[in-house]
Amino acid sequence: MYFTNCDLFMKINSVVQQLFINQVYQVPALAVALLLSAQLTPAIAQENTTLSPNGNSSNTGATTNSSSSGNSNFSVSETDYTLGAGDQIRLDIFQVAEYSGEYPVLVDGTISLPLVGRVNVSGLTLKETSELVSEKYKLYLKRPVVTVGLLAPRPLKIGVSGEVDNPGSYEFALSTENNKFPSVTDMIEQAGGITTLADVRNVQVKRTIQGRETTFNSDLWALLTQGRLNQDISLRDGDTIFIPTVAEINSDELNRLSQASFGLQTDQPIKVAVVGEIYRPGSYTVQPEKLANNSNTQSAKEGSVPPRLTQAIGVAGGIKPLANVKEVQVKRKAWDGTEKLIAVDLWSLIQEGSSGQDVILQEGDTIVIPQAEQLAAEDSEQLAAASFSPGAIKVNVVGEVATPGPVEVPPNTPLNQAILAAGGFNNQRAKTGNVELVRLNPNGTVTKRQIQVDFASGINDENNPTLRNNDVVVVSRSGLAKVGDTAGSIFNPIGGALGVLRFMFGF
Repeated sequence: MYFTNCDLFMKINSVVQQLFINQVYQVPALAVALLLSAQLTPAIAQENTTLSPNGNSSNTGATTNSSSSGNSNFSVSETDYTLGAGDQIRLDIFQVAEYSGEYPVLVDGTISLPLVGRVNVSGLTLKETSELVSEKYKLYLKRPVVTVGLLAPRPLKIGVSGEVDNPGSYEFALSTENNKFPSVTDMIEQAGGITTLADVRNVQVKRTIQGRETTFNSDLWALLTQGRLNQDISLRDGDTIFIPTVAEINSDELNRLSQASFGLQTDQPIKVAVVGEIYRPGSYTVQPEKLANNSNTQSAKEGSVPPRLTQAIGVAGGIKPLANVKEVQVKRKAWDGTEKLIAVDLWSLIQEGSSGQDVILQEGDTIVIPQAEQLAAEDSEQLAAASFSPGAIKVNVVGEVATPGPVEVPPNTPLNQAILAAGGFNNQRAKTGNVELVRLNPNGTVTKRQIQVDFASGINDENNPTLRNNDVVVVSRSGLAKVGDTAGSIFNPIGGALGVLRFMFGF
């Protein structure tokens, strides 16, 4: 197709009007007019483009006939979009309608065009495809002006690995309803969200550009805390996302991340192991806690919060009296199988309300609660009242009480209350002056104490100490009861013999 000098200027006006009406060509009208009037070949001007991970470009040159969108229904920038099998494109040759049309990119990466046949466009941008097709048609047309637009992108395949719940390869389909490329957070969310070990400040996006692998860094913490949208990189087909393991866990940051759309899974039960100074060590399934109905809740996980350390300890029966809560450890597996140790100080949670110590748990965690070498009485009382201690303890009250046997009392129950829970002293037989307290120590030894009972006394270590689980309180017989019991044992055989004689001789 070409124009002669005599009819050149007659056609300029109609050409310009067509360019404004039919936006698919997207060729600057002024540039076309100048080119036609000068009888210049409308070759594609070279672009000086700096590529950004979000598909934007900064152009210092000009282009006369390349298109980044054509008839596309997609709002995304496509300057760096590379074609592949499954794409649907629109190809227009200026004023050659019979060779223009819509073409699918076949499985071998080619498009089948009139006259020129198969053309391999796999891995080419729209601009590069326009240039290539223009070269092909130069054998048949004079100075062809070719415009290529993306009608329907192929489904994107994106890999997600590292600290996510479900690493793997994911497919993302674009449509007229979903007309934007997925972002990093979109794909992390599709992969189940980050784990508690995710380093969201150093997320990596790897992309192959012109045969070379390029890595972009994404700081999702800046996105979350500062609203920096440019950190949520727009993805392309073949991209891979890698979330590395954090060097050190910050519990306060983890609490905030749990509320992010790409954050932790909070609606699924997890399995953890609890060992050490715990009443029922073993493996447990811990359920997430449901929040009260709140329309303002921003959680993407149906208003639930992930299981926490104290919740797991409670499920396992609570801590024992000599638990060293200052040096609790949580053992956690990273994505590569290595083990991370998280040091937890639950004492600061009790004393200072440091909620960051109540760490969020993850599937497969092991909680280790060591034993304290020595524990002050006042510390023991505070621990017994903690939420992760047992809600009740069992104490055996034996001897001369109204209802001897095991009684269940709240933690930190004093000796006097335990005796009253067993019905109080048997006033006819009990030695009410003092009782014996027997305690089994964690090392297997037993300690015994004689305690003078004073029901009018408050809690104190001398005559009204607080009790621990499995303590035994022995209430002895009074002196008079001992004498009576001794006499009874002596006379009982004689009484039995007299009964036999009465039966035999009738007296």
